[in-house]
Amino acid sequence: MLSVVGPTACGKTSLAVSLALEVEGAEIISADSRQVYRGMDIGTGKDIAEYTRGGVSVPTHLLDILPAGEKYNLFEFQRDFLSAYNGIKERGGYPVMCGGSGMYVESVLKGYRLLPVPENAALREELEKKSLEELTLMLAGYRSLHNNTDTDTKKRAIRAIEIEEYYLSCPVEERSFPELNVLTVGVSVDRELRRERITRRLHERLACGMVDEVRGLLDSGIAPEQLIYYGLEYKYITLYLTGAMDYKEMVCALEIAIHQFAKRQMTWFRGMEKRGVHIHWVDGMLPHAQLVEQIKGLLYD
Repeated sequence: MLSVVGPTACGKTSLAVSLALEVEGAEIISADSRQVYRGMDIGTGKDIAEYTRGGVSVPTHLLDILPAGEKYNLFEFQRDFLSAYNGIKERGGYPVMCGGSGMYVESVLKGYRLLPVPENAALREELEKKSLEELTLMLAGYRSLHNNTDTDTKKRAIRAIEIEEYYLSCPVEERSFPELNVLTVGVSVDRELRRERITRRLHERLACGMVDEVRGLLDSGIAPEQLIYYGLEYKYITLYLTGAMDYKEMVCALEIAIHQFAKRQMTWFRGMEKRGVHIHWVDGMLPHAQLVEQIKGLLYD
């Protein structure tokens, strides 16, 4: 299997599609925690049109599998990933995993064994009294996969702590995960260029109707707190649409949040390397044709 990873705005999806078109039987499995939701397209950068070039479509998996408003977790991702992976292999195809959700990616590459974690109402009530900063400090004290998870909202931080506490008292070896033979490629771009791309892309998405997308989700009956849970674009635009922020304030705060998110993504990938995942970093500024040949050389070496 090939895994293509990298921070937001590095061009990994486009590169993964270019590679999939060059590898016989390739199908892409998305490893993005928000692109699983239908109707959340502009804000998540789903770029569905990217998967079709010259009339040829690359089969994709784990996009648009849930209605917006629901929650999706790591255990469910592992289950759905394995279903997609096994299906591709049974068809004689070649899986290409692509995504920037580091925790999802690492759970596959390292074969973490996870259990479904039930809600703990008493613990949640206790944690609700704490600030996001206090919850983040609590998470830092844990040693397992979730200790660096995205704590953009209190709800996410509380759920991560809930999972950690459950694993402290319950064995995690009961669920097996196969060891996969994976080449992992990381797309690297200069920090300042990445920041420029993030800023430009944000304004392009706003011009393409991202606010209207979030407004439509709210109008469909999804509660504001459900969208805020997803963080970043959906959090800040919801705050704007509900009157908690003005437009200029929203754009400024969102831009800062996305820059911070990209930095956290790179921190996670560097941490993955320290935890034993070998990532072949490639220069995201090179022409795709050159990158494809470079990566094919790694694949067939």
